[in-house]
Amino acid sequence: MFWSLPGRESGEDFLDAWIQQERASGLPHFVKLAGTLDSHRAGLLAYFRHRISSGPLEGMNNKVKVLKRQAYGFRDEEYFKLRLYFLHESTPAFPG
Repeated sequence: MFWSLPGRESGEDFLDAWIQQERASGLPHFVKLAGTLDSHRAGLLAYFRHRISSGPLEGMNNKVKVLKRQAYGFRDEEYFKLRLYFLHESTPAFPG
């Protein structure tokens, strides 16, 4: 819900209400999460200024990490580089 709010003010209100609610719950894990969100408040609210998410970048980093694991033992570094260039064009194959 937070990411679909129309602007910074509504995002700030939502975040404040959520943090207050979780601190009032008294549940240790939610109180800790509320503290974490409060400490990252500036970064969370910056989303409403730029509307940029690091999700696609994190996904690409994960693909590179998986390719590195699969490439363990490759003797040809050039082949690994070629696989990196075409990483975004590969489609996963699911069994079944």
